[in-house]
Amino acid sequence: MTAQILSLETGHGIPVIDPSAADGVFSLLWLVIALPLLGAVVLLLGGAIAPKAVEKWGHWLGVLLPSLSFVLSLVMFVELLGRPDDDRAVQQNLWTWFETGGLVVHMNLLYDPLSALFLLLITGVGSLIHLYSVGYMEHDERRRRFFGYLNLFVAAMLMLVLAANYVGLFLGWEGVGLASYLLIGFWQHKNSAAAAAKKAFIINRVGDIGLSLGIALLFVTFGTTDFAAISHVAGDASESTMTALGLLLLLAACGKSAQVPLQAWLLDAMEGPTPVSALIHAATMVTAGVYLIVRSNFIFERAPDAQTVVVVVAVVTLLWGAIIGCAKDDIKKVLAGSTMSQIGYMMLGAGLGVAGYAFAIFHLLTHGFFKANMFLGAGSVMHAMDDDVDMRHYGTLRKMLPVTFLTFTMGYLAIIGFPGFSGFWSKDSIIETALAQSWVAGVFAVLGAGITGFYMTRLMLMTFFTDERWEKDVHPHESPKVMTIPLIVLAALSVLGGVLLLNDWIVDFLAPVVGGPVHEEPPIGALWVSVIVVLVVGVGVAIAWFLIGRNPVPRVAPQEVSFVTRAARQDLYGDAINDTLVVDPGAHVVHGLATMDRKGVDGVVEGGALGVGGVSSIMRRVQNGFVRSYALSLLGGVLLVLLALLAVNLA
Repeated sequence: MTAQILSLETGHGIPVIDPSAADGVFSLLWLVIALPLLGAVVLLLGGAIAPKAVEKWGHWLGVLLPSLSFVLSLVMFVELLGRPDDDRAVQQNLWTWFETGGLVVHMNLLYDPLSALFLLLITGVGSLIHLYSVGYMEHDERRRRFFGYLNLFVAAMLMLVLAANYVGLFLGWEGVGLASYLLIGFWQHKNSAAAAAKKAFIINRVGDIGLSLGIALLFVTFGTTDFAAISHVAGDASESTMTALGLLLLLAACGKSAQVPLQAWLLDAMEGPTPVSALIHAATMVTAGVYLIVRSNFIFERAPDAQTVVVVVAVVTLLWGAIIGCAKDDIKKVLAGSTMSQIGYMMLGAGLGVAGYAFAIFHLLTHGFFKANMFLGAGSVMHAMDDDVDMRHYGTLRKMLPVTFLTFTMGYLAIIGFPGFSGFWSKDSIIETALAQSWVAGVFAVLGAGITGFYMTRLMLMTFFTDERWEKDVHPHESPKVMTIPLIVLAALSVLGGVLLLNDWIVDFLAPVVGGPVHEEPPIGALWVSVIVVLVVGVGVAIAWFLIGRNPVPRVAPQEVSFVTRAARQDLYGDAINDTLVVDPGAHVVHGLATMDRKGVDGVVEGGALGVGGVSSIMRRVQNGFVRSYALSLLGGVLLVLLALLAVNLA
């Protein structure tokens, strides 16, 4: 096992291997993945061998190992900050994974500014979610297995962001898909959970086709799948090839990050336990697509058409998710629609190129803080309301759940972009860059911010304010400290996350990987953009207060609603579109192939068999074993020959 220092040239993430060996804490890079992976092995396999023994302490082991990964990631991050800007990347060579034909794939890990930030997010927020789960899953009889799946999820995501090549990334990519399937369907005794898990798995396989084809095209074009090697020779490929690569990688990103048209699985994924929702939406799965595009910046920078498609998909998705969030009564599905929309902002930043990559990652980090905070806060509300997710059955919970209310409020202010909170800095940075490059994309991004203000204020009012609407046998109560402590930490990060932008720190820190720094000033100035965005958000908040805050909230959703509301309740008919364009035609094709197989192929085979059988039946009558029949046949044959000869002579 060796580790090598990589120096990064200013440009678009072009690592150059320096033969000098790395030492110290970076030699333990592999442990960041190995620790949660060990937890998964012990909890799943060890628990199967000795379930009673592991059941007593397994959940705490599940918390400890990702926490140790966080500590190790933090130490390495501090060590990385002590290096010069052109010496902030380490590649650890573990072993040769496989070698076939002209393809040699090594199991190498790459630690650079981009992966360093992801490690802190995944292990830090992931560990808080694990700790929260100790209380949330306390009475679940399969808690040990749940923590095993959580550890597997974290290990797979760490593999994804630490891999030094696309094949290693694909290993983590598929591991995340497997873990999400296991966790979304964890309560598989519910048909809805089992169906949601299958839906997520299948839709993500569609996106995975894009990644697998993209990796194949990378090898055919460049003869390698290593990030460093490809970034060196990316300029040698034609623009059409790079565009094809960009579109294939975008397809993969749409699957993992729930972007249109592969977004339909995300809201159904709320069938999993709430900590799973927090982990998927804040620290792991849905951020993978953004990571893939930013990591592949050396491809997209040479494929402007693919970048344009990324922007279009992002704008459509950020509005799509926001509109859905306006009409949902399920508190988790409102937050799920919000995630879809916020990931759209990140994809928009990634599609804007060098000027937007760092802001995409910045918003990814702040979103990880406030969205984990709000999902876990939603779980705290459900814990208080006997697992009821319908906001129409809430109201005035700020009095009964003071800690949950205050921490959730911090997340709310962050996501709507209240000045000073983390989301204000990260989302406004993307909007400013979008307006500088395309006023159309920028205007839609501003509109999305206003809609965010509406649906998040609606959630706050229906949950923590308005009138009391729960049943008499429900007794709301605050969650235990093991659940509220992670909420407090995440609330603090939701407030303070904006410090990453002080003196353009995150832009400069990521510059060796994504290029830049490049500052693009919007036509009306950054200050006026912020003022306009805050005013638009304020309009959304005011509309929510006018429609919900001033009026009684019915316990049953009204049926007489507008077409837009009906469409939003049906997820903008995403499932219907998929059924019409993919599922039904696919079913018809399969039915046609089955019919052709049954009546065509089977008909030929079975018809031939019947024909041979018929001939055999006739021959069986002739070959009956009786001598007199054979003599009669012989006599008949002789007579036929004689008659034939006679006819010839007469002619």
